[in-house]
Amino acid sequence: MATYNAPLKDMRFVLDELLQLEQFADLPGFAEAPPDVVAAILEEAGRLASEVLMPLNAVGDHHGCTLVEGEVTTAPGFRQAYRLYAQGGWTGLTASPEFGGQGLSHLLGIAVREIMTSANLAFSMFAGLTHGAVNAIANGGTDTQKALFMPPMIEGRWTGTMNLTEPHCGTDLGLLRTRAEPQADGSYRISGTKIFISAGEHDLAENIIHLVLARLPDAPPGVKGISLFIVPKFLVNADGSLGERNAVRCGSLEEKMGIHGNPTCVMNYDGATGYLIGQPHQGLRVMFVMMNGARLAVGVQGLSLASVAYQNAADYARERLQGRAPGSAMTPAQPADPIVKHPDVQRMLLTQRAFVEGGRALTYWAGLQVDLAHKHPDPDTREAASDLLGLLTPMIKAYCTDKGVECTGLAMQCFGGHGYIREWGMEQFQRDARITPLYEGTNGVQAMDLAARKLRLDEGRAMRRFLKLVDQFCDAHDDELMEAGALRQALADLVMAVEYMGSADAHAIAAGAVDFLHLTALVAFALQWAKMAVIARHHLAQGSVDSDFYHAKLTTARFFFERILPQTSLHRQRIDSGAATFKAFDPEQF
Repeated sequence: MATYNAPLKDMRFVLDELLQLEQFADLPGFAEAPPDVVAAILEEAGRLASEVLMPLNAVGDHHGCTLVEGEVTTAPGFRQAYRLYAQGGWTGLTASPEFGGQGLSHLLGIAVREIMTSANLAFSMFAGLTHGAVNAIANGGTDTQKALFMPPMIEGRWTGTMNLTEPHCGTDLGLLRTRAEPQADGSYRISGTKIFISAGEHDLAENIIHLVLARLPDAPPGVKGISLFIVPKFLVNADGSLGERNAVRCGSLEEKMGIHGNPTCVMNYDGATGYLIGQPHQGLRVMFVMMNGARLAVGVQGLSLASVAYQNAADYARERLQGRAPGSAMTPAQPADPIVKHPDVQRMLLTQRAFVEGGRALTYWAGLQVDLAHKHPDPDTREAASDLLGLLTPMIKAYCTDKGVECTGLAMQCFGGHGYIREWGMEQFQRDARITPLYEGTNGVQAMDLAARKLRLDEGRAMRRFLKLVDQFCDAHDDELMEAGALRQALADLVMAVEYMGSADAHAIAAGAVDFLHLTALVAFALQWAKMAVIARHHLAQGSVDSDFYHAKLTTARFFFERILPQTSLHRQRIDSGAATFKAFDPEQF
């Protein structure tokens, strides 16, 4: 069975040394959690994850969820674990204190999310979706809606969902058909079917608050005619007590490749009572708050699954004896050497490690931008953070999930045939990870968001900021950064790609979008790895007592710059090739 221990040391390295949390101590959410409090929170999260959630990961996968007469029962142990989770205050960690939350930083929330998701992706999705629904209500709801729905959701007594997709429309929400009929009392009757609704029905909470996209009778066609509604499983009285069951039911559960512990539901709305959030026909504006948060969260899922898979692969590789390593035997007294000594296994482990540690640095940096964009008193700082976050969101969602799939596959490969066997737990990580490039907007959609929209937004201001950050870092650390040449070459590849995409036609942009996203993400990873290398060299030069940690950090950085970062050249060449081949191929030939 797979195990998990939160990588607290590396998490603290990113928070304390790379991001230097102490310099943000005056900001809301940071002032309440100084480094010692952050350390205690992460340690307790790690304990809950390893002792409670991780043992349930295989249970959820094996048992799944069951549907009987519209009611879903979760896997054994999930209800008790959720009760512990909610009682521990984890559901309100970053939520507004005005409604019962702790108001801590989004960055800390990202770190805790990584821990919980590594231990049990299916379980973590219940709280993650609720967090997104709370943010959407906070952003677009009336004062009455906020007071009525947010406190019990933050407390964990109620959970939340996001209802976008319908049988005939996924990414193209302009085709949405669910109807909302106005009623005399100011409510609406919601009718339609939604599919792929994670945690749409379950037995963990007293109530489920569905956020549903639907059309009013006078709605214009396309995405400009979509409104957003709160549709509770149980109607809520004015005093917050629960009323009668609403006309919304789970029609069926999807039979899935992975995340069996979380129910993916077909939800039928048969004249269910709903309440408008925000303005009519402006539902996407409110929902995008939830969607953007969800995309970052899914990127963290890719990182988290890669992290736990890497841990288990490294442990296995140190113990498994097979063959003799090149050169002299590592363990001459035994009939074979540990496979960790074989270069190809080292290649696979280092590839995983370079992604996990680089991805942790990048996702935490993005989490910090969320806090700065919303809480910093200086408007220029808020603008810069918002620009960076706009670039990082599709990048993290797509690149971190693509690499999460790759790394869970490499971890599985380290086990050889045992990786294919259920009892080791590795094949579950691979199956669970495979959903992440698909939901919350496929990775191809994320690539188009970056290449066709974010790149041009505000005349390219966000990308210019990012390129300048990398260039300035290289200038500031040329003398001490051995990898500066590789970073500058990668930056040059990105600059050329930006220039090409800025003048290309729509076909060429679409053809090169995925490569452009990966190229940009590689440079973003390289910036984080360069910063970590500078810190590690400084500690080693000072004779740090923790030299093993910093040597490992430096070696992993070297592997990234030598073996992974050169891929920027390949991506640039692919982008430069344009769309001629795509245009020349007759669709009937596929």
